[in-house]
Amino acid sequence: MVTGMDNKWTQLWLKYEAKKANGNDKYFKSISCQGFDYNNKILKNAVDELIKGAKGMLGVTAECGFTGCQTAEESGSTVKDSLLKATLILEKDETVAAEGYRLLEKDGCLYIKASDEKGLLYGAFALLRAVACEKTVRGMDKTVIPDNPLRMYNHWDNMDNSIERGYSGDSFFFENNEVVVNERTRDYARFVASIGINGVVINNVNVKNCATWLITDRYFEKVAEMAEIFAEYGIKFFLSLNYAATIELGGIDSADPLDERVIGWWKQKMAEVFDRIPNLGGFLVKADSEGRPGPFTYGRTQADGANMLADIVKPYGGIIIWRCFVYNCTQDWRDYKTDRARAGYDNFIKMDGDYHDNVILQIKNGPMDFQIREPISPLLGGLKKTNQMLEVQIAQEYTGHQIDVCYLIPMFKEILDFKTYCKEGADTVADVISGRTLGNKNTGIAAVCNTGNDNNWTGNDLAAANFYGFGRLAFTTALSAEEILDEWIRMTLSTDEDVVGTVKEIMLPSREVYENYTSPLGIGWMVTPHTHYGCSVDGYEYSRWGTYHRADHLGIGVDRSDKGTGYAQQYFEPNASIYNNIESCPENLLLFFHHVPYTYMLKTGKTLIQHIYDSHFEGVMQVEEMIAKWKSLKGKIADEVYELVEKRFDLQLYNAKEWRDQVNSYFWRKSGIADEKKRAIY
Repeated sequence: MVTGMDNKWTQLWLKYEAKKANGNDKYFKSISCQGFDYNNKILKNAVDELIKGAKGMLGVTAECGFTGCQTAEESGSTVKDSLLKATLILEKDETVAAEGYRLLEKDGCLYIKASDEKGLLYGAFALLRAVACEKTVRGMDKTVIPDNPLRMYNHWDNMDNSIERGYSGDSFFFENNEVVVNERTRDYARFVASIGINGVVINNVNVKNCATWLITDRYFEKVAEMAEIFAEYGIKFFLSLNYAATIELGGIDSADPLDERVIGWWKQKMAEVFDRIPNLGGFLVKADSEGRPGPFTYGRTQADGANMLADIVKPYGGIIIWRCFVYNCTQDWRDYKTDRARAGYDNFIKMDGDYHDNVILQIKNGPMDFQIREPISPLLGGLKKTNQMLEVQIAQEYTGHQIDVCYLIPMFKEILDFKTYCKEGADTVADVISGRTLGNKNTGIAAVCNTGNDNNWTGNDLAAANFYGFGRLAFTTALSAEEILDEWIRMTLSTDEDVVGTVKEIMLPSREVYENYTSPLGIGWMVTPHTHYGCSVDGYEYSRWGTYHRADHLGIGVDRSDKGTGYAQQYFEPNASIYNNIESCPENLLLFFHHVPYTYMLKTGKTLIQHIYDSHFEGVMQVEEMIAKWKSLKGKIADEVYELVEKRFDLQLYNAKEWRDQVNSYFWRKSGIADEKKRAIY
């Protein structure tokens, strides 16, 4: 029997269980610090973590050689004013860029060098990560600088403790319309700091009911308490803001960004808010989208709304993150020209250069809504004078609800590596959001988070790989999806090579497996309305949301070429021409850009309809293979984890079969073309 869980919530990748020392133990016997303020809370947390990790993983009780170090209770160590010979030295080094760190082993001593306390904290976690993965630190000399200035989690938590698109239990930030601050808050801060996250939005972008009041005296005390815990781990605290707060809180009959009454109310409110929440980094705003009020209501531009707020928060060092998820959500399905995919670009490109320097436009990775496969938003790089931030989703809204295994880091790597052709030599999405393209610093990457108050935080234990992986990738975009997964497995499940290899075989191709048994070739949607789990081929076909596949008896797909909606023309060349032409369009996006006959011959030599049949049968077989591989690990992984994941796999297999049978039957009935392999289609 293998065990490995606490009675409360798990410690994820910070379990600090016994590891092979590989000579690392000698470096953790004594810790000293040079050049930093001993009383800094970030520094204290870094040292606490090193002591706790050394004790748990190496059985070493570290001693601290400087006053002001608060040791972890578990360590049993004592604080000393000096040590004759420190083996682990935390050293200030101004040559290391902000938030970066250098790990150096030299003359029998190990150094963590940084120019600031955040870098020191990240360096401490990096060192512990190496120990947890059983890598020797002897001879180490590694400098790591974060690639993105802002690395953020967006939580969609509601104050009634529900989570919109949450699949891991309820909120641990809110309960019964109150803000919750407890030991779990601190553990969450530890987890996200350990992977390099430096900003967190705690509440849903759809701000309503009590959440509107988070910027009032009703909640200031608890919000400030939470923000202080985040600050101790180098994390800036953000709130989602109700754009219509002037109406709902201020008693003004308008939210017009050019109305002096509105501006005056916000000035007074922001002075109060930043005074009461010292670690406040700014606000995330969803406006003019899906029923949310915004500047369009008053005939103003998105820039008018964003700049009004940005100018008011600027004296406090605040930023406004303005979501670009703005589109017509009352579309007529009979209208073949209006295209939801066009909306983000059409609504924001004309205002390029109008946004003030402390505004960041947060842009979803695709033009639709977190589908398993869609093209990269043309706004990314299309905007040449505006701060941009990428938004991805690790909450598996359309990718399996943290029931189906879907490792998303390979998808995020594809997004970051995409060439926009916006500027020669600095044109990838990674270049744009890092600030390398425009030379700006208010840029970054955000993920809609997948945590909740379940014992294991993410519902499915394997879904924690996305929680971990996003932070690691946001900090160092050059890491491969396999490197990140390898770390996570060794830190979370086991360092046994059979476990590591088998879990990789399950997870690395899991996105393509999910894609195989769901929606083909970039068409997307086909999900059960509202819940977004399970198959409903026509579920959104005649809805107001603009999410159509346009299948008829001859073919399927949306014509977004210059002969259709013209969406393909929103890209720079050569992407525009590649997508515009059915022959050059990448086949995994074929149906996103073109209406294609079922008899169209793909480059594989299969017809489109045969590809649909084959991929769905293949997807189910792949899930069965994943299950067999997981079963081979029984006894090698903690029983609680093994059994929970096994149950999730049973649900995934049922889901995959439903998708296979419903999609294949639908298109057989539409096309009248039989499966060449004569398999059971209904």
